Amino acid sequence: MSGPPQPIVVAVLGDLTTQDVDVVVNAANSSLLGGGGVDGAIHAAAGPALLAECRELRRTRLPDGLPVGDAVATGAGELRARWVVHTVGPNRHAGQAEPALLASCFTRSLDVAADLGARSVAFPAVSAGVYGWAADDVARVAVAAVRAWCAAHGGSSVAEVRFVLFSPPLLAAFEAQLGS
Repeated sequence: MSGPPQPIVVAVLGDLTTQDVDVVVNAANSSLLGGGGVDGAIHAAAGPALLAECRELRRTRLPDGLPVGDAVATGAGELRARWVVHTVGPNRHAGQAEPALLASCFTRSLDVAADLGARSVAFPAVSAGVYGWAADDVARVAVAAVRAWCAAHGGSSVAEVRFVLFSPPLLAAFEAQLGS
């Protein structure tokens, strides 16, 4: 007798903002008001509705910003996705080098996506790049966190988790962890 089906977990080379999924995860900063990298690309592609929702979150539920490792959802504006789940990755340059904080970005994002009833979730390499985490470290922590979450939440709505990487070296790091 087998349990509920496990979500498919894959890594692809691509543009996170063009993914046809229910949830796109944004590697946000705690202000939720846009920034560079993935955050800037998502805000630019989503249009002004996303920034308006983020401002409202800051005004009402998150006056001090979103804490590192946590996640919150908004609509997706003009993206193909239905929702954006924002998560704040740890900044290694600021001394935030705890793998558990990074893992929390992935598990909390999946918690929020499952609460929304999402079937498909697309992640970037949270904290890689300007936040100073090495691609191999992000891939190792992300894949382990997602696999553990999937094993513990096999009956959730989430059927696919897609890591969408913008460069061949990032893709290679995630494929190595996935055993692809």
